[in-house]
Amino acid sequence: MSTTEREQFLADFHVGILSIEREDGPPLTVPIWYMYEPGGELWFLTEPDSLKGRLLKKSMRFSLCAQSESLPYKYVTIEGTATISEADKELHSRPMAQRYLGIKEGNKYADRGSDSNSVRVSTRPERWFSVDYSKF
Repeated sequence: MSTTEREQFLADFHVGILSIEREDGPPLTVPIWYMYEPGGELWFLTEPDSLKGRLLKKSMRFSLCAQSESLPYKYVTIEGTATISEADKELHSRPMAQRYLGIKEGNKYADRGSDSNSVRVSTRPERWFSVDYSKF
């Protein structure tokens, strides 16, 4: 994929697959909601005391893969250094919930305070891998 194509693909609606290294075994790999705008930062929310949060605080690096499961198969994977900052309900939690749950259910999710203890984890992608099998 070209730079423009891979950035647009990553910005499209996908559930990301997050991987974080750990010393005591294989990487932790979990699905995650994320946000990305072409040319900008990729970010997601997590609880600082969760396994994800603790591993990120220790390694400060992660990989994320977004894929299309329908033909023609496509994927984009990024790697980057984590920046961890405070999360804000209106700037982060509500838009994320609305992206994945729709406006009505996203507002319910945000109003329940489901992400009230979360931190914002972001990166500017440092390394990219991508494939678009429609080009083969």
